Amino acid sequence: MLDHILIMNATHAHRVLAEDQQHYNQHRPHQARDQQPPEAPAQPPKLLRHSHTHVLRKRLLGGLINEYRQAA
Repeated sequence: MLDHILIMNATHAHRVLAEDQQHYNQHRPHQARDQQPPEAPAQPPKLLRHSHTHVLRKRLLGGLINEYRQAA
């Protein structure tokens, strides 16, 4: 990830690394955990089964990382 971001100073580095750590631990799927992140709740949320499901995108680190969630 750091190969694609120009770090300006120590404060910027801490912010970028904290945002990446939060994404890695709370959202990014891990194969060894049955596609659940390390800090996932015990029961995964139920997926909506609609024919017109809307997807929300959250851009992180200036669009370098994208998180996707189903809209309610």
